[in-house]
Amino acid sequence: MRAGIIAGIAAVVALGAFGFYMIDVEQTQEARMPDVDISVESGQLPEFDTEVGDIDVGTEEITITVPTIDVESPEEERAESN
Repeated sequence: MRAGIIAGIAAVVALGAFGFYMIDVEQTQEARMPDVDISVESGQLPEFDTEVGDIDVGTEEITITVPTIDVESPEEERAESN
């Protein structure tokens, strides 16, 4: 069991070293940001005329009968049966 773990770790290290030395990246040109010339003239936001309909929301008071619920935990049920 221990030999298998050691062999697995050795294989991962060997693959890592192989992958590291198989790839060679060299920069061949420096990066440069483009020159940007911005000319800003006065602008204007659009205007809108809107008409919105009226919404009348009324309220009505009603009475609802709600049933009562009696819940007993298992401890309460055992205490009552003793």
